[in-house]
Amino acid sequence: MNSSMLRLPRALPTLPFCLVLLISSLLLGVAAISRTSSSNPPRQENSPLGRSGYRPDFDEKYFHEAGNTLELSHYDGRYFRGEVPYEAHRDVLTQLIRSYLSVTASLGAETWLAHGTLLGWWWNGHIMPWDYDLDAQVSIATLDFMSQNFNGTFHEWKYVLDSEEDADNEAYGEGDVITKTYLLDVNPNYIEVDRGQGNNVIDARWIDVDTGMYVDITALVERDPNTMPGVWSCKNFHYYRTRDIWPLRDTTFEGVGAKIPFEFENILIAEYGHKSMVVTEWEGHRWYPDIKEWVKIGWNDTETEKVL
Repeated sequence: MNSSMLRLPRALPTLPFCLVLLISSLLLGVAAISRTSSSNPPRQENSPLGRSGYRPDFDEKYFHEAGNTLELSHYDGRYFRGEVPYEAHRDVLTQLIRSYLSVTASLGAETWLAHGTLLGWWWNGHIMPWDYDLDAQVSIATLDFMSQNFNGTFHEWKYVLDSEEDADNEAYGEGDVITKTYLLDVNPNYIEVDRGQGNNVIDARWIDVDTGMYVDITALVERDPNTMPGVWSCKNFHYYRTRDIWPLRDTTFEGVGAKIPFEFENILIAEYGHKSMVVTEWEGHRWYPDIKEWVKIGWNDTETEKVL
């Protein structure tokens, strides 16, 4: 049982899918999806790209992480209070993505799963246990809507602690209502078309203010509609055709409603290769098809039994 509440804003400075993969999908269990169209690509007539007015220094980095190491790069420096241990980080990320998907839906902001988060959905509808951040995409029109109306807003998210989560949280008991707060922060450089020096490829973030962990949000733009119509990309050189993304498909992820690109399989193959859908040991984890879960290799019997 979840709910969200908006606080007052605060200003802030075809590749065909081969038979073996089809069989793998059936055996491993792709999360349920609806083939019903959810929308068409948003119109770009009023695109913010090239808008006159305040223009920040594009090469000056807007988002600053807690550090330069791989581990610290997954935390926003403003809200970092220490690294979240492996045993707790998945619960933090679960509420992070549940709140993001639910709140954006309530605000009318169309968003969909991307990159490693989309791959996690493909395997079992959950976050990969070795991931420490999450990825979502929006259109440039949607991001402009979010920036103009909700940038700098804090959102309260309430959820009921269940018995499984309670096992790793000694401060609360089963049935307790937990309140979390998240910040929607839009990078003012989102209106820039070019990548520049690469300091601002992330267009927005949904940030857990208790830990600094976040959802990376990037906008897709039809950057050259005159010579390359129907080709969309982000600042990090990920390219898609209109028919790759839209119409979006409705599904669920971590127990809440979510959207995914129409050609999700081709997108994942292009980004990660065929092996990402068939390899069953990765990043120190092993896939157990009977329970459709990734389990950390080397866990002791007690920890493994929690999953199995």
